[in-house]
Amino acid sequence: MKIFNNLKGKKNDDIVIDENLDKKLKNAKRFGIFIVCALIIAFGIFSSIYSVSEQEQAVITQFGKVVGVESAGLHFKIPFIQQSIRVNTTTQGMAIGYQESGTNDPIEDTSDYEDSMMITKDFNFVNIDFYLEYKVANPETFLFNTAEPLETLRNLTKASIRSTISKYLVDEVMTTAKGKIQSEVKDKLIAEMQKINLGIEVVNISIQDAEPPTAEVVQAFKAVETAKQGAETALNNANKYQSEKLPSANADADKILKEAEAYKENRIAEAEGQVARFSETYKEYKKFPLITKKRMFYETLEEVLPNLNIIITDGNTQSIYPVDKFNN
Repeated sequence: MKIFNNLKGKKNDDIVIDENLDKKLKNAKRFGIFIVCALIIAFGIFSSIYSVSEQEQAVITQFGKVVGVESAGLHFKIPFIQQSIRVNTTTQGMAIGYQESGTNDPIEDTSDYEDSMMITKDFNFVNIDFYLEYKVANPETFLFNTAEPLETLRNLTKASIRSTISKYLVDEVMTTAKGKIQSEVKDKLIAEMQKINLGIEVVNISIQDAEPPTAEVVQAFKAVETAKQGAETALNNANKYQSEKLPSANADADKILKEAEAYKENRIAEAEGQVARFSETYKEYKKFPLITKKRMFYETLEEVLPNLNIIITDGNTQSIYPVDKFNN
């Protein structure tokens, strides 16, 4: 009896411990859920508030669609649904013809001969560097109208520069015409950008440096130009050869086609004639089969063995009939 009471007491203690453990687990679970919810709410609040500096504008998108553009200040957006993309709207610079070193010392800048080497009106070479100043005028257009707006701007600038430099003599480019060149390049660039609508405004473009290239660079550049001219010459020769040979080839093809057509017509006519002759022979054969068969036999012998004295025998050597007697 005493042992039974002891066992019963231990069992009750285990039940009490299990209940306490369940309560602690439930409390811990509730606390964990509370912490997660609090973190989500805090992150949502934190991500929904954003600031835009004086040098920027923010483009707000909702599921990829632009819903607004915000200027400088503190703003609110719907968390997890709206996104903000900041765009620098201050005046920025782009070097054309050289690479900036990142310092204020222009001596440390390195030339980019592929962009800086130009050919003038009098077919001279000049190494000229430009500096383009621009700013983003329409952030929405800048972000979404063109895949690579800055690369497009660079290419348009280089094209405008080369087109303008090719109209001036080398002495003018290096001395008296710099102002006119800068103005003309800017006007051309603005006109081209209006066609594409990059959302960028050209502020200014200026010549940084203009000098004759070194002998090594000129030689390399001439080698490239010579290769290009050689390729163009080869292409022109190929086109000339094509122009000369194509009419002859077409004439030969027409001749072959006509000959084939004539051959086809002749074969058809010949076949039709043979069919007609066969039909006539068949009609005669139906009327006089034995006579027609002998006549065909004799005609075949004359065609196969011409100019020969042909003798027909029935197996009896006493009766021999020369074929020419029948013909006569």
